[in-house]
Amino acid sequence: MFDTRMAPIVFEDQYIQLSAKLPSHNIYGLGEHVHRQYRHDTNWRTWPIFTRDAFPNGGTHNLYGHYPFFLCLEDNSGKSFGVFLLNSNAMDVTLQPAPAVTYRTIGGVLDFYIFFGDTPEQVVHEFLELIGKPVIPAYWSLGFQLSRWNYGNLSIVKETVERNRAVDLPYDIQYTDIDYMEDKKDFTYDKVKFAELPQFAEFLHEKGQKYILILRVGDALYESYDRGTAKNVFFLTFSPSKVWPGEAVFPDYTSQACIDWWSPLTEIYCMSLQDMNEVSNFKQGSAKGCASNNLNYPPFIPNILDNLMYSKTLCMDAKQSWGNHYDVHSLYGYSMVLASEKALQRVFGANRTLLLTRSSFPGVGKYSGHWLGDNGANWNDIKWAIPGMLEFGLFGIPYIGADICGFFDDSTEELCRRWMQVGAFYPFSRNHNAEGYKPQDPAVYGADSALVRSSKHYLNIRYTLLPYLYTLFYKAHTAGETVVRPVLHEFYSDSATWTVDRQFLWGKYLLITPVLDPMEQVGDRKRHVEMYLPAEKLGLHIRGGAILPTQKPNVTTTYSRRNPMGLIIALDDHDSAAGELFWDDGDSRGIVSFFLFFFFFVSVMLSTSRCVIKMTQSHRQADLGFVLTLQNLDLILGETYVVEWKVLRINCHPEDNADQAKCEARGCIWDPIAIEGAPNCIYPENYGYNVTSLRESNEGMTIDIIRNTKYRSSGRPQSRDIDTLRVDIKYHSSDMLQFKIYDPNDDRYEVPVELSVPTTPETEESNRLYRVAIVKYPFGIQIIRNSTGTIIWDSSVPGFTFSDMFIQVTTRLPSHYVYGFGETEHKTFKHDLNYHTWGMFSKDQPPGYKMNCYGVHPFYMGLENTADAHGVLLLNSNAMDVTLLPSPALTYRTLGGILDFYVFMGPTPEMVVQEYTQLIGRPVLPAYWSLGFQLCRYGYANDKEIETLYTEMKTAGIPYDVQYADIDYMERQLNFVLDKDFQGLPALVDSMRDEGMRFIFILDPAISGNETQPYPAFERGIAADVFIKWPQTISDGIVWGKVWPDYPNVTVDESLDWDTQVELYRSYTAFPDFFRNQTADWWHTEIKDFYENTMKFDGIWIDMNEPASFVHGTVGGKCLGDPVLENPPYMPPLESKHLGLNHKTLCMNSEQILSDGRRVRHYDVHSLYVYMHFALLDVTGKRGIVVTRSTYPSSGKWVGHWLGDNNSGWDQLYKSIIGMMEFSLFGISYTGADICGFFNPAEYEMCLRWSQLGAFYPYSRNHNGKGNPRQDPVSWDAAFATATRDVLNIRYTLLPYLYTLMFEAHTKGSTVIRPLLHEFVDDKTTWEIYRQFLWGPALLISPALDPVCTLIVCNYFFHQAKAVGVHSTMVDMPTPLNHINLHVRGGYILPWQKPENTTYYSRKNPLGLIVALSDAGTAKGSFFWDDGEGIGKQKVTFEHVQPPKQQILYVFMESLFLNSKMTH
Repeated sequence: MFDTRMAPIVFEDQYIQLSAKLPSHNIYGLGEHVHRQYRHDTNWRTWPIFTRDAFPNGGTHNLYGHYPFFLCLEDNSGKSFGVFLLNSNAMDVTLQPAPAVTYRTIGGVLDFYIFFGDTPEQVVHEFLELIGKPVIPAYWSLGFQLSRWNYGNLSIVKETVERNRAVDLPYDIQYTDIDYMEDKKDFTYDKVKFAELPQFAEFLHEKGQKYILILRVGDALYESYDRGTAKNVFFLTFSPSKVWPGEAVFPDYTSQACIDWWSPLTEIYCMSLQDMNEVSNFKQGSAKGCASNNLNYPPFIPNILDNLMYSKTLCMDAKQSWGNHYDVHSLYGYSMVLASEKALQRVFGANRTLLLTRSSFPGVGKYSGHWLGDNGANWNDIKWAIPGMLEFGLFGIPYIGADICGFFDDSTEELCRRWMQVGAFYPFSRNHNAEGYKPQDPAVYGADSALVRSSKHYLNIRYTLLPYLYTLFYKAHTAGETVVRPVLHEFYSDSATWTVDRQFLWGKYLLITPVLDPMEQVGDRKRHVEMYLPAEKLGLHIRGGAILPTQKPNVTTTYSRRNPMGLIIALDDHDSAAGELFWDDGDSRGIVSFFLFFFFFVSVMLSTSRCVIKMTQSHRQADLGFVLTLQNLDLILGETYVVEWKVLRINCHPEDNADQAKCEARGCIWDPIAIEGAPNCIYPENYGYNVTSLRESNEGMTIDIIRNTKYRSSGRPQSRDIDTLRVDIKYHSSDMLQFKIYDPNDDRYEVPVELSVPTTPETEESNRLYRVAIVKYPFGIQIIRNSTGTIIWDSSVPGFTFSDMFIQVTTRLPSHYVYGFGETEHKTFKHDLNYHTWGMFSKDQPPGYKMNCYGVHPFYMGLENTADAHGVLLLNSNAMDVTLLPSPALTYRTLGGILDFYVFMGPTPEMVVQEYTQLIGRPVLPAYWSLGFQLCRYGYANDKEIETLYTEMKTAGIPYDVQYADIDYMERQLNFVLDKDFQGLPALVDSMRDEGMRFIFILDPAISGNETQPYPAFERGIAADVFIKWPQTISDGIVWGKVWPDYPNVTVDESLDWDTQVELYRSYTAFPDFFRNQTADWWHTEIKDFYENTMKFDGIWIDMNEPASFVHGTVGGKCLGDPVLENPPYMPPLESKHLGLNHKTLCMNSEQILSDGRRVRHYDVHSLYVYMHFALLDVTGKRGIVVTRSTYPSSGKWVGHWLGDNNSGWDQLYKSIIGMMEFSLFGISYTGADICGFFNPAEYEMCLRWSQLGAFYPYSRNHNGKGNPRQDPVSWDAAFATATRDVLNIRYTLLPYLYTLMFEAHTKGSTVIRPLLHEFVDDKTTWEIYRQFLWGPALLISPALDPVCTLIVCNYFFHQAKAVGVHSTMVDMPTPLNHINLHVRGGYILPWQKPENTTYYSRKNPLGLIVALSDAGTAKGSFFWDDGEGIGKQKVTFEHVQPPKQQILYVFMESLFLNSKMTH
């Protein structure tokens, strides 16, 4: 096949010759030249090979690239071979009639590679196996492109864009040529004609388009030249020459110093077109000519252009790192591509870009595409482009095309129309022409022209078929297949195809037959046929047996990729077809785990009209990631199917006003998407940390990780990135594990909350409900449920960031069912995962949608699709947010501390809460009386109003246990000081308590510091040094705020606006630091003094402890210290976030002192201010209750919580149910909302319905705000009072059951207010119910929550004293205005007690049992009883098996004896 015996070998220093006889005249390849036919003429044709800036005008001269490779088809068996001479010196190749080939080269060695294949395609595969398979281009680069040399100015460029947009031309990319540069100098732009060029890319991006600009070789004498000269990056022993900028020098890209210089210069470009890199020179050699030596004038000169070695290029004796330019001249474009690729990888990492080069050498296709150079607008060049593309397919550069409509000369309308038709099927499809000629973009011919209609038609076909074209590029990238393919590659057995070069294929299946002359013929099934191809048509044919993937087109690939996909099926003679599809994000490179690849082979049988997709075994691609396979699909022909997958879109720019420049500056991907809330700026797949070491034991793991520094910083200069981290994973118990991520080199702040962590870990793997896997690249933790294999936590996703003031981590979720996170108002119990973000930072903020409220609870419960449940706590107290993603996934962002996660395995929802509260502390057991009804109002004028209310409630016979006093009782809102209008309150409280009532008073933490008379609370606080101060390095002064206390001796004008009142009348206040040891003693002293010397009380109500202030930061508004703490680099979406973290609270640089003496910033512990020392038990000697507004995990050990200053509106009824259910998850059982609302006047029907609902709040209190009418039960009418009395009597009857639930919460961690899903998790209907709720497992409350409601839809159970007779069914229930629906669950026993007006008296009444039998005739229940306010306890459990058929069993307890009575 390659027989060199036909002639002698000549091997001299500057002349080497070898001839070989060949078996066939079917020779293809060798380049770069213009070959008028694809198959070579072997009649003594000589082709020089040496890169040169020459015009492709049909001559035999050498052009831009250097390709000493040819393919030879031996015969119609398909057997072929290829010959590659690896030699970069100037040479020529003569093809002889023998047939034979003769090589002549003037240097180097003869280094031949011979490739054998059974088909021409196989030869190409083998060649590319050697030199490297082609790059897979970005999907957008397959769109249509427009360019022109010398638009004149940016306005004309924009006009071109706009007119082609206006005709809806599919069009992805706009170029600017050298005219955008200042004096044609690289890395500059004309500040006059292209003044707004930096914003031009955004102009294109707004419509989903891309921008490419040109770079040319040769640096003039300017800044880039100065930097290059300093680094010695230019050719040695070489005087300046001349290119476009004028006098210029040439970088030596074979030098590492040059690559280092070049990379930063290219950082501003995401794609690059490299021209003039043959290397081209407007002078012969240099400005001074070239020396007379054997390099510039060798003994033999191949038949190259002008027969002069340095014609239009550099002197051959110029020195480069790789050697004399004489030897490496043809490698100049190759070396420039290598340097540019390194630069682009450095800048864009995981993203593909577009690199185009004019000069090339074998192997360039691994990185770059190519265009066929500066052609002419004539009918010859439209024809000759096809052999050129086919040859570059052989050379391993499938991303190839010619300048559509021609570069030089004016194109006629007919030529341009026909060229736009065929150009729509060039892989690189770009219309480009030269300076001085008429514009030739399609729209310039007129919106209604035949050219525009034809161009749109074929470009829409191109965009429809882009999934097929993209799949071909994937096959080229992975297997070395050709994209633009000669017909002979598929039909080599037909000798007629061996010379076909006016048609070409896309892959195996699509035949393109363009009109290249006035009349054309097309081969069809081994014969020529006449085709009618009118002015707007060219020939397209799909091969029988093919399946082509399609997608509905749009004007850019950005939009078309969002459209549905389809298949075109062309059956063969056997009624079958096959095809394949590759799909990914279209933009990423490297090993990226979210790439999805579909390889399917579809056989279609017409008789069954079904399309059966069968798959071959998929495998991991070494350079592309994991393959996802779909198999055994059975699809009906004619139907439409949608294959959908979701990219995990993690926001790389969660700050406001993201744009492409900001996004890409962080090393992230700008990918605009028209989905509400979805981020446009997303992380590349390997952004994050990688594992450097892992140590595992039976107690857990320790892992060291390091930041992937190929990406830039997290983009927040004020927040230092932490490059090395440690991860500790601890297997605490069979159902709980912890993983902590921290900086091992720095003692960062950690939450100082005491937790009940097991003393010994669970070391036996078989006992654990979970296992842990570590993903190394990028680092992530996977937590897997052993029983089901469900991955409940998977943080092996991009975007993990750990910097000083910004930490972010994302996990995939096992389902869309997520509950929890607070405190804020949620519209549903189950979270909406459609890109919703919730801020968490304790704040004096009334409930509102997406408003961060009083408490912070970074805990959620997740339900898995298997009905198992798990919980996750992030123990972090810094300002933070969480974003819920539809993938499903969850992103945490916090502004400091560490990541300290605890995971609870359940597996039931109740067990999750029990495990969580075992860690943070079981809920407090409140005093029995605190389960009674309670009344409060902000705005009591004096103690007489309270006395009148008490009397009216007694008269109405409405059960009522607790009366409050709001801040009205205080003198000028001073803690511990009684107002003159409430001097009778202590006596009133004493008399009420004597009658079995209880009293709770309010305290705020802030203490006035402006008193003119002695104020012991402040004075003793100063003496004990309990108040929050500035850091000692700044000042030793108190951080003053303003809250409720007024200045002494002032009269407040309440008609003034709020801010003016604060400024004029509010006193300076100091905030106790409750972390300090001495503060507990001081606080206890003040409360005890008030109890003993001013007024008795039974409970404490703590307000404003977020802590709240009426000024921002401090009085005067100037916070001392580092201002970045007040306005950190990233602000979560908090209420008034634009005003900083200190809005309505203290300065973040305030200093607090922990009990162990460590000093911490308020920035870190702000949300822990709730940990005020609750001294009630020590003062009263009884249990009582403390109710707090601000909470944090473990608060429930000591306190209850009300849901804050709500609004008087119907929506607040159902939202209060959601709030209570969430606080059940948070471990705070004693919860409720202000019945009838705090703000605004209440409406009658709403208040009555709310009273019915509120009768089943654990914390049942009616409370409203100053300036609103009364809304207590006796303030309405007799009917209202009666309805309220009736429903409260039911509550009081069931208090033994509620108290038992509170005891079980206190001892077991069970929930009191319980979502239905906790009891019926196997019924997925319950997973979204939030308008009904349970008391424990057995009592269902189904309130009316809407106006004019007489019928509600509710679920489950038995009704009153009769069986409903349905299970797991939605039913309509009558709900008249005086009625609330209650249902007892079959199989349960509920203790009850005859009600009275207070629990003091009801507790003296007989006890009983309500028994609701199950379908099996059994029931069970438990009952806890004690004195209601002490420590002693007694528990009784009842169980009755196989009773008679009666439905109700009453059991009475008297004198500690059980007497049972059966009622039929």
